[in-house]
Amino acid sequence: MSKREDYEARVEAFLLPVMEENHFELVDVEYVKEAGTWYLRAYIDKEGGFTVDDCEMVSRRLGDWLDKEDFIDESYILEVSSPGLGRPLKKEKDFKRSMGEQVEIKLYRAVDRQKDFTGVLAAYDENTVTIRYEDGSESTFDRKDIALIRLAFDF
Repeated sequence: MSKREDYEARVEAFLLPVMEENHFELVDVEYVKEAGTWYLRAYIDKEGGFTVDDCEMVSRRLGDWLDKEDFIDESYILEVSSPGLGRPLKKEKDFKRSMGEQVEIKLYRAVDRQKDFTGVLAAYDENTVTIRYEDGSESTFDRKDIALIRLAFDF
C-alpha cells in the first residue's frame, strides 16, 4: 500500500463512525498533490443536502484527530466538502445508485478519435462500464481507460 493509500484509508476509518453517527455519507477521501501543494480532501453528503455547519463540524473533528495522530509527513491543506453535482462515480455504491442515469465518460486516450462519451449507464463490473446511447447501441469501456465518469447534467 502506498503512503497516499495508507493516509486515505486511515482517514476513512476515522470518518466512517463519524458519518454513521450523524447520518452522513462518506463519498470519498483523497490525498493528492496539485500545483506543488498536498491536499487531504474528504467529500461528504447527506440526504436533503449538506450544510456549511455540517462541513465545519466534520472538519473540526477530523482536524483535531489529525493533529493528535500526526501521521502525515508532508504539510497539506485539509478540505471537507460536498462532492457537488459533478460527483465522480468511484465506488460500487456510486455505480449502483447511478444505474439507468445519464453519465459522462472521459477517457485517457481517444477511441475512434473521441475521448468524451455520454450515455445511460447500462452495466458495470469491476473491470468495465457499459453505456447505452439514444439509438439503443452500446459501448463498453475498460475501467483502466476511464479518466473520469460522472453523472451528466443538462443545463
